[in-house]
Amino acid sequence: MSREEMGIYVFGAIQEKEDKAFQSIKFEGEERNVYTLHYKDAAFVVAQVPLKIYQPNRENLFMHQHVISDVMANSEGVIPVSFGNVFQSEEDVTVLLENLYPQFEKIFPEIKGKIEVGLKVVANKEFLDEKVKNHPDVQKVAGTVQSKTKEAGYYDRIKLGEVTQKLFQNLQQMMIDDMYAPLKELAEAAKTNDPIGEKMLLNASFLIDRDKEGAFDEMVNEIYEKWEGKLEFKYSGPWPAYNFVNIRLNVEAS
Repeated sequence: MSREEMGIYVFGAIQEKEDKAFQSIKFEGEERNVYTLHYKDAAFVVAQVPLKIYQPNRENLFMHQHVISDVMANSEGVIPVSFGNVFQSEEDVTVLLENLYPQFEKIFPEIKGKIEVGLKVVANKEFLDEKVKNHPDVQKVAGTVQSKTKEAGYYDRIKLGEVTQKLFQNLQQMMIDDMYAPLKELAEAAKTNDPIGEKMLLNASFLIDRDKEGAFDEMVNEIYEKWEGKLEFKYSGPWPAYNFVNIRLNVEAS
């Protein structure tokens, strides 16, 4: 039986000069040590694993995120690496780290002591129905559609869709003004992401200082209480700066 070829799985990068070990992990049934590989004051957090392509199933993704969370809890900031990056050797990883060092050198100060949180806001069906029902333009066009045959009201139905879409866009802008803008003032950086689904009014990410996490949470709670019963909130984190760091590893570059 041939011995399984081993590779090096990369989880993320931290600013660290000394060798560091993190909690070991169960990777596809085997216990794996999690440790660091270094270049100057930068280090990749890695584990030795069988050299193959790993599927992003629930168990593997949970394992990856568990390591990232452990690294976050024991460092001042982590540059996250996407799931599934496996290299042939420690030497390859060190060479890659050296190549990326000029970028890391700039990013480390920007993420030091900071975390990312996410806020997704979805409208309740009842809230949307009420907004549509009470909107004069929507009701005017809807009345015209109902008074005509299916064929005669074709263009009116198109117009009704356009008016309803505009209403939804106005609601999204309202969330930008009422939620995103004040939260952005408390954050080091912020960005809006594309909505997911038809009823999402806001999908935003914020990079905040750990020292301001309490104040930020308090403002989110105040906004939630204002809109409770009308909107559903999904407030997540803390995460590493996924939406504020753009580093892509190229396995073949090593």
